[in-house]
Amino acid sequence: MAIVRDGVLYGIVLAFLIGPVFFALLQTSIERGFWSGFWVAVGISCSDALYILVSYLGLIQFMQAERFRHYLAYGGGLVLLGFGVYYLAVKSRKLVVFDPKNIAERSWIRLALKGFIINGLSPMVLFFWIATVGVATTRLGYTLPNEAFIFFGSIVGTVFSTDLIKAKLADKLRTIITPRSIRIMNIILGIVLIVFAGKLIFFPNTIPH
Repeated sequence: MAIVRDGVLYGIVLAFLIGPVFFALLQTSIERGFWSGFWVAVGISCSDALYILVSYLGLIQFMQAERFRHYLAYGGGLVLLGFGVYYLAVKSRKLVVFDPKNIAERSWIRLALKGFIINGLSPMVLFFWIATVGVATTRLGYTLPNEAFIFFGSIVGTVFSTDLIKAKLADKLRTIITPRSIRIMNIILGIVLIVFAGKLIFFPNTIPH
C-alpha cells in the first residue's frame, strides 16, 4: 500500500501540471465529447508508459547528455510549433457551425496519436519521468521489477483517471458552448503550443536536468 500511495501522490503532481497536453485534452473533450477525450487520454498514458520503460531500462545517462537534450528540445519545439500554427491559423477559422449532437466522428487512432505526440514531444514530460525513475530506484528503493511495476502503474493509473475526470467535466460544457467559444479555445491552444515551442527552440538550456 505504501508503494501505491507514493505512486498516487506522484501521479497527482503530474496530473495537475499545466501544459499543452492539459489544454489539448480539454479542447478535444469540449469540441468532440468525452469519448474523444478518452482516446486522447489513452495516447497520453501510452506516451508516459513508453518514457517509463525507456528510463527504467537504463538510458537515463544518454538522455541527460547535453547534445541529446538540445536535439530533443529543437525537434519537439518544431513539432509543437507546427501544431500551434495549425490550431491558430487553420483550426480557429475552420469551424462555422457547432452542433454538439452532430460532430463528425474522428478515428480513435488519430485521437490517441494526438495525445501521444503532444505529450511525447514535450521534453518536460520526459525529464519528469527520468527524475521519477531516479527517485524510485534510489531514494525510495523500488528496485525490484514488481515494486517498480506497482509504483509506475499507480502513477499512470492516477494520471489516466484524472484525465478522464477532466474530459468528463469538459464534456459537460458542450451544451453551452458556442462557435465563438470553440474558436477562442482553438486560439488559446494554438498560442499555448507556440509559446512552449518557442521556449524549447530558443531556450533549450532551461529544460531541467
